[in-house]
Amino acid sequence: MDYVPITKEGYERLKRELERLQREERPKVIKAIEEARAHGDLSENAEYEAAKEKQALIEAQISDLTDKLSRCRIIEDFDQNSDRVTFGCVVVVEDLDSGTSEQYRLVGPYEAQVEQGSISITSPIGQALLGKEVGDEVSVKTPKGIRNLEIIEVHWNHVK
Repeated sequence: MDYVPITKEGYERLKRELERLQREERPKVIKAIEEARAHGDLSENAEYEAAKEKQALIEAQISDLTDKLSRCRIIEDFDQNSDRVTFGCVVVVEDLDSGTSEQYRLVGPYEAQVEQGSISITSPIGQALLGKEVGDEVSVKTPKGIRNLEIIEVHWNHVK
């Protein structure tokens, strides 16, 4: 895959984070380095070392986000009339072993946030669900073992 799929919301979130780092965090750390330099001997200046480490971290984050944004392709042409699991949809599944149900929004790897209900289409569960329809059952090998899931519903509203 030459590009990484992403929703418009996910792209905008990454873009906002990049802008925050560039406009807020970078100037703060530059100021902290200048202040630490003013204290004299840099070889034994813990504030200077800490500020330089923070600068390296921020620059790495900026570089990472810039790279990610350059490889993203916003996907907006969702087939919202389908019962088939596709990128961008919300899928409700029942765990056939425990009887519990969960819902996930299938998104690109750069925007997945499991704790908020969005999983990557490249994750084991995401890959197993893609292309399946309501009523289909899938077995997924996860780090916690095999999960047997049935697709209960596919919709386009965000995760509740």
